[in-house]
Amino acid sequence: MGSTPDFGRRDLIKRSAALGLITVPAMSVLSACASGGGDDDTKKVDKGEKTAKNPLAVNASAPLDVVIFDGGFGQQYAKDAEAEYTKAFPKTKGKVKHAATQKIQTVLQPRFNGGTPPDLVDNSGAEQMDFGTLVGKNQLTDLTPLLDSPSLDDPNKTVRETLRPGVVEMGQFDGKPVWILYYAYTVYGVWYSKTNLAKLDAEYPETWDDMLKVCEKAKKKGVAGWTYPGKFPYYLPFSLYPFIAKIGGRDVLDSIDNLEPNAWKNPAVKAAFEAYYELYKKGYILRGTPGLTHIESQTAWNEGKALFIPNGSWVENEAKKTTPKDFQMAVGAPSSLDKSDKLPFGTLWASGGEPFIVPKAAKNPQGGMELLRIMLGEKSTKNFVQQVSSLSSLNGGTDGLTLPPGLSSAQQVLEKAGKNVVNPRLQDWYVTLQKQQIGVGALGEMMAGRMTPAEAIKKCQKFADATAKDDAVKKYKHV
Repeated sequence: MGSTPDFGRRDLIKRSAALGLITVPAMSVLSACASGGGDDDTKKVDKGEKTAKNPLAVNASAPLDVVIFDGGFGQQYAKDAEAEYTKAFPKTKGKVKHAATQKIQTVLQPRFNGGTPPDLVDNSGAEQMDFGTLVGKNQLTDLTPLLDSPSLDDPNKTVRETLRPGVVEMGQFDGKPVWILYYAYTVYGVWYSKTNLAKLDAEYPETWDDMLKVCEKAKKKGVAGWTYPGKFPYYLPFSLYPFIAKIGGRDVLDSIDNLEPNAWKNPAVKAAFEAYYELYKKGYILRGTPGLTHIESQTAWNEGKALFIPNGSWVENEAKKTTPKDFQMAVGAPSSLDKSDKLPFGTLWASGGEPFIVPKAAKNPQGGMELLRIMLGEKSTKNFVQQVSSLSSLNGGTDGLTLPPGLSSAQQVLEKAGKNVVNPRLQDWYVTLQKQQIGVGALGEMMAGRMTPAEAIKKCQKFADATAKDDAVKKYKHV
């Protein structure tokens, strides 16, 4: 469900992980891929001359091999960036090989096995290759040289310094090396319609008391306060996790990510769970929500049956077929629980998506990194934003553009958040724990009224402890 163009331009890797599309077979396949000569430098092209305009020492006449995931973002943005690459290195004209597929793993498995992977891969979609295995088997190029090189538009700034908060960290697994460059940028939160709130003579509630008041007002008008993908309740953390961080500080989320004992028993978790459970207890959840898919819940929301939905910024494009023209889609940061919250209102979850990798056995890794440098330039970024209605990981790149309402709102809340942006890693590091166990097994049960907050917290801790003790699961920690 996250790998076809029809579902919209969005953070596809996270959607794939969330919907269970990164499967165990993918890991076993990549274990086989690990045999493909990652340390063999004999097949690599010679480096070029390092200059101010060529800081990565790209071979100006060497071929470049690129494979793009042909999903919700399409592939034209990459083709356009490749054209810029050819302009920068005219001798590569006709030598840039571009391929697009929705079957990344199927197409690339033989190439990894044979030690002949592409120079740059957009590793996304239903057949996304498992990052933990790729990193663990030393199959990826450390992108630190790219991050420390001068940015395309301002040589006084490194590429690293032009990126949005959390992008570099998301590409790290153990220590300082950066194995992945997330090109898109997703803003998570509580999504709503300004038009529908205005019908209730209400504004987005900045406190939880006001949230409950708005929901009660809506209920009297026959409108639910909230809905969510009940069949995929791991959407709930998109607003719940930053709510927890806001209440107790970002260290609470870090301890959860680190699988620390009793992390889920933190008072901030208890307070957040009880607040969300109150939505159920007071009848503010759209009837039938536990049985809805992500598309069905978004459609009901677009139809005005519910005011709020936890989601990511892909929703604007994904739901555009059912969104009224006067909907005025917007996103809000989690409401404040009370004055004792550790972080201010505006704190939200935002992070990179659409992951690009440079295989270690690539023949032209410098060329792969240079294409990423071009993609992170203002020209390519604006082209991406206009084509796919998504922010990129470049911190900016939207000046002078007319953004659709949802994307414009996402940009505004990001600016308001400033440094108060959190990036939980549980869904990247431990997919099964986050999706099936915590999402379906605990949060979904709680929000359907089949489990109390205390019971849900106990379940979450039990699942986390089991993962921590499982020697078959690679462990990661915040650095």
